[in-house]
Amino acid sequence: MKKWTTFKKSIFLMCLVLLLTANYQQSGIVNGQNIEEIKKKIDEKNKTIIQLENEINIYKTEVEVVGKEKQTLQKAVKTLDITEQKLNTDIKLAENKIGAANYTIEKLNIEINKAEQSADRSLSALADIIRGVNESDNSSLIEILLTNENISDFWNDLEVMETLQKNIKTKMAELRVLKEELAKRRDEQDEKKNELVELKGDLGDKKKLVSISKKEKDTLLSTTQSKEANYRRILNEKIALKNAFEKELLEFESQLKLAIDPQSYAKAGQGVLSWPLDNIKITQYFGDTAFAKAGAYNGKGHNGVDFGTPTGTVVKSAASGFVVGTGDTDLVCPGASYGKWILVEHPNGLSTLYAHLSLIKATKGQKLLLGETIGFSGNTGYSTGPHLHFTVYATQGVRVLEKKSAVCGGTYIMPIADLKAYLNPMSYL
Repeated sequence: MKKWTTFKKSIFLMCLVLLLTANYQQSGIVNGQNIEEIKKKIDEKNKTIIQLENEINIYKTEVEVVGKEKQTLQKAVKTLDITEQKLNTDIKLAENKIGAANYTIEKLNIEINKAEQSADRSLSALADIIRGVNESDNSSLIEILLTNENISDFWNDLEVMETLQKNIKTKMAELRVLKEELAKRRDEQDEKKNELVELKGDLGDKKKLVSISKKEKDTLLSTTQSKEANYRRILNEKIALKNAFEKELLEFESQLKLAIDPQSYAKAGQGVLSWPLDNIKITQYFGDTAFAKAGAYNGKGHNGVDFGTPTGTVVKSAASGFVVGTGDTDLVCPGASYGKWILVEHPNGLSTLYAHLSLIKATKGQKLLLGETIGFSGNTGYSTGPHLHFTVYATQGVRVLEKKSAVCGGTYIMPIADLKAYLNPMSYL
């Protein structure tokens, strides 16, 4: 049986420590250089992102200022110009976020590889240490004592064995830390990859919105022939159509007698529903607002809440639920009603409507989570400026119906409700 002398065991431990230190240092230098380069690129992207976000905020302010101006062709064109500039900046922002996400994934890959290599080295080192302990353990204390020339060497050999055992515990602890680090890095990587998919989808949506905005401007200029008089005439025709359509709709909704159990929907309370936008600016409340008293809505009051927000703002589901339907009233009654809309039913007996959208992302029957993106705000339907119209219903009192319109000369599809079903959104937000 091979017996280790104190000298050989000491040399073994020293070589092992030096070998591990060299491996860690060499790997750390290479990976460290790569990671620092990537970090610089991420920082550059983040600086650009902040600059672009500041630009977008300026455009939002400009849209808000222009929105307060008198309704003219010049105002309409200016709003579309600013909207297009903002949407193009949105595209640049999305592209830079995608770049930053790619660099972050690259950085995480390096860190994961480094952690895996460290784990492999620790396992290898641990195996060497265990073999050393096993060789020492094969000798009994009496054998170790007899193979040493004096008692001092004997105690040194015992000390070496204790050191080997301590090294095993140290390496086991290192492996546990490396395992936790690997799991954390992999979770971060999965999260970034999911974010990257969302960002690429957002980029595609922004490009669609730019195309829609350009088309809207081209249509405006061609129909008005860039003349204010033509714009005023078209605007008056749109207002007349809107008033006639609302009167027709009011007469139909007034005849609806749907059974609505007051116990079937959530009680009023703050936070029952979440805000459908990240940044809230209320431009018109529910009910008999000043605008309603001035003759709008044919005397029935405003049936929701309006949030002023630039075209292309993300609109989110106010609660979990499913999509009852989507549609576009402009297909039958251009500029007379909701434009592009989405109706969502929630488990608490409430349903919510999101209208005047520029782009619909949700589909009929789709299950939704709280805060999930369902579309982008816009200026479709009858709208005096970019905003989101938000209505809350008692679910039992609202239906998505197809109805022939004598006013519009076609069949439209939209949410229609018993007048008792309309609830004040502010009582639930």
